[in-house]
Amino acid sequence: MSKPSSAADQLPPSAAKALRDLGENLALARQRRKESLRAWASRMAVSVPTLIRMEKGDPSVGMGVYATALWLMGRHAQLPEVAAPAQDLNALEQDIEAVRQRAQRMSRKSGERA
Repeated sequence: MSKPSSAADQLPPSAAKALRDLGENLALARQRRKESLRAWASRMAVSVPTLIRMEKGDPSVGMGVYATALWLMGRHAQLPEVAAPAQDLNALEQDIEAVRQRAQRMSRKSGERA
């Protein structure tokens, strides 16, 4: 019986690279603080192998682990900004297009009445 594919297996290459970059940045932050893998893992309440996987950007590591690492760095407050509506340019473009279409429909209806 084959294992069902997971979201981690289907991760787009650009998202996988972003996770690898995040992992590398988190590893660098730990090293700059002169923290050992064991000490940092203990502070995060994870195993050393999990910490190593996180620092490699493994997508199967839970988001809570990444969030805890960011918290230890004092950077967790920026997490909500990752998906902030004001930063969602695709949704903004869709909203603008919907307004344009609505305006065109209303313009056509006004023209039909005249």
